[in-house]
Amino acid sequence: MAKGLDKHQHRKDELNSFGKNLARRARSHCETCDASGVKLNIFEVAPIPTTPDYDDCILICDTCSEQLNNPKCIDADHWRCLNKSMWSEVAIVKVAAIRMLRLLENKHEWAADLNEMAYLEPEVEERINKL
Repeated sequence: MAKGLDKHQHRKDELNSFGKNLARRARSHCETCDASGVKLNIFEVAPIPTTPDYDDCILICDTCSEQLNNPKCIDADHWRCLNKSMWSEVAIVKVAAIRMLRLLENKHEWAADLNEMAYLEPEVEERINKL
């Protein structure tokens, strides 16, 4: 059991080493909803590689984190913010935004409209479909 705990702690330490660079990239705002002045967490966008990679991480607030980790409890109105993050210059932020839009588009017309407007580079589309 201690071996698993050690591996988990080592991974957390590796992810935390990205903290300053992620905060700079995000300008200390949530990269999905743009919330500022709140606690931000490092979130690895699936599929999660065996070794943590800066380019697979986004910095998000507790509200976004809770909903991304528990899709059954999604507050669709919170995700209207995706109209901004879907245009992010950071590929992994765009991946997270489009995945959430695709999750919401069957129940919410605004999400389907946004998803329809999205322009995706081939590598972003490939990453979105990698799950």
